[in-house]
Amino acid sequence: MPKFKSLPLAEAMVKSATGKRAQLTKEYMDYIERLPSGQAGQLQAAGGESIAAVRRRLGAASRVAGKDLVIKRVGEELFFWVRPGGKGATKRRRGRPAKAAR
Repeated sequence: MPKFKSLPLAEAMVKSATGKRAQLTKEYMDYIERLPSGQAGQLQAAGGESIAAVRRRLGAASRVAGKDLVIKRVGEELFFWVRPGGKGATKRRRGRPAKAAR
């Protein structure tokens, strides 16, 4: 009889993904997980990759990990940290505000 185990969706997505993109996502998720609370991380692009690609990969990994990151680019460096207050606590909605009910 098979063994059953329940696990978080994000973990299942990471474990079941294959290929180069999955490997990169795991690498960037490791950067996020190693970040101590109240600390910021710094990334620089290695040879053959752009800082924009590093930022995209970091953002994708943060969504899979379920962490809300603040990512700031300064020249050829990225600084990132976990947004204080939890996921979406300080996010503003885009667009024109809805009219008030009369």
